[in-house]
Amino acid sequence: MMSGKHYKGQEVSCCIKYFIFGFNIIFWLLGVAFLGIGLWAWSEKGVLSNISSITDLGGFDPVWLFLVVGGVMFILGFAGCIGALRENTLLLKFFSVFLGIIFFLELTAGVLAFVFKDWIKDQLNFFINNNIRAYRDDIDLQNLIDFTQEYWECCGAFGADDWNLNIYFNCTDSNPSREKCGVPFSCCTKDPAEDVINTQCGYDVRAKTDAEQKAYIHVKGCVPQFEKWLQDNLTIVAGIFIGVALLQVRTPSSSLLTLSAFCYFILFLSLYFLQIFGICLAQNLVSDIEAVRASW
Repeated sequence: MMSGKHYKGQEVSCCIKYFIFGFNIIFWLLGVAFLGIGLWAWSEKGVLSNISSITDLGGFDPVWLFLVVGGVMFILGFAGCIGALRENTLLLKFFSVFLGIIFFLELTAGVLAFVFKDWIKDQLNFFINNNIRAYRDDIDLQNLIDFTQEYWECCGAFGADDWNLNIYFNCTDSNPSREKCGVPFSCCTKDPAEDVINTQCGYDVRAKTDAEQKAYIHVKGCVPQFEKWLQDNLTIVAGIFIGVALLQVRTPSSSLLTLSAFCYFILFLSLYFLQIFGICLAQNLVSDIEAVRASW
């Protein structure tokens, strides 16, 4: 005769299982979207019909960012989503290890950036100048450079004269371009009263004296501005992470902790938390699955 009591063995946590599934299916869909945008951009530029043209661009193609980031998100999302749904410990372990490697690489990159600052500066200078040469060769690269110069209020790697490297903007007598001795509009100082961007504001500006140029364009280079951004923001973030930052942190410009720095701190903290949280949840689910299987 049955007593009516049932033995309740180990169970896989449905809460953890479907939380990982739901989170990763969103992550996976975002990865698909990034890959789709990247492939669409290459299709519009004719790269997919002529694969050999991938190497033709002298500078950096921003589409690679979408493809690489989208690929990583797709792989992670797929492993986490299917691993949780099918209770596949191999995929869940892969998800945890892959996420752990990314976390480790982020920390390593941050440390190396502080240790080898001069080398980073040289590489950034080389990267910017190389892309200045290819400014008109690719619309995506052009938009990336314009965004960078507008965001950091800079011009060239170390100054406006770096645009001599571009065949359309150099000041040589043999240059027939109307943009000769000029700079892109993204170098120009913005007039708040202007509703429409003047794309010709940089024409002939480098033919003027250095003092006159300051009235029309940003004369600081993007490498020094990037260094200043690091000092103003990432130094504060690093200080908070190691627990020694005070409420009033003075940067080289003697400013207090800015809203921008606080936003970067929240962003980085959120990213690190999500990565660690994801690893812990996946490992917890793996333990539950193995415990259930062991009780069979």
